[in-house]
Amino acid sequence: MGALVLREAAQWVLTEMDDAQTRAAALPEADVSPDLKQARIYVTHYLGEEAARAAVARLNHAARRMRRDLAARLRLRIVPNLVFSYDPSVDQGFRIDALLDRARRERGGEEGGS
Repeated sequence: MGALVLREAAQWVLTEMDDAQTRAAALPEADVSPDLKQARIYVTHYLGEEAARAAVARLNHAARRMRRDLAARLRLRIVPNLVFSYDPSVDQGFRIDALLDRARRERGGEEGGS
């Protein structure tokens, strides 16, 4: 069910959101509660945390309309309430990569100077 909600929500964002920056947000994962009453959809953005958090705010503002549209499109008995949350994992991955690159450069500089 999570994959279905995620796919349809991502499609809805691409076709229904007026804001280009929100349309550029990525929705990498959705967790649906066992009772199907709530779906938490995670949001990342290639422009970083600030852009992702702005997209989360706009998506949560549009969540009620999105849920109504998804209910009509999916024809499920229960369509979960949609809650969008910032997913820091992409930004954390970039920070880790930057730290590893810096450590490699520093290590390489020490070995070359001996």
